[in-house]
Amino acid sequence: MSTPATPSIPPAAPVPPGADLKAVLSSFCTGVAVITACGSDGRPAGMAVQSFSSVSLDPPLVCFCPARTSATWPRIRAAGAFAVNILAADQEELCRRFAVTGGDKFAGVPWRPGAGGAPLLDGVLATVECALEDVLDGGDHLIALGRVTAPAARRDGAPLLYFRRSYGCLPRSADRASMSSSMAAARSRSEA
Repeated sequence: MSTPATPSIPPAAPVPPGADLKAVLSSFCTGVAVITACGSDGRPAGMAVQSFSSVSLDPPLVCFCPARTSATWPRIRAAGAFAVNILAADQEELCRRFAVTGGDKFAGVPWRPGAGGAPLLDGVLATVECALEDVLDGGDHLIALGRVTAPAARRDGAPLLYFRRSYGCLPRSADRASMSSSMAAARSRSEA
């Protein structure tokens, strides 16, 4: 009995000249989070990301993708542990504060240290404390893989979203009810 041939996958075509890949990819709506850690000097470090994602439930792994040029990433990496602070719809200003380079991002921002020492920001929807598991190459970014050590829901509310270079939130409750039933039906058919 012969084994069926594995179809060959053609190499990826280069992005055509003049194509605005960033604009195209901005059509994918993401949530927003602030990654925090406590540096070796005892000072907190933090950066806003939209690249946070769940990777695995068993073992419990998450990831985010810092830019290779990030001034904050080396401090988070050196800490060996970090927290993901998932932002609520009313925290756009907090996100903007952590999206810039330099300055004291934590000035006037209420937080407390988590079990692993990373800052847990007040008012966020949820926090996910992690031990840095691995760092992989991701082109002009890196892929930071974290093993979840302490997940916690903090409050109810809508998430802060980022879409086509703008912030937004989910529709209000009347629209959300119909959206929730559609999502539940889709989830029952999901393979992810």
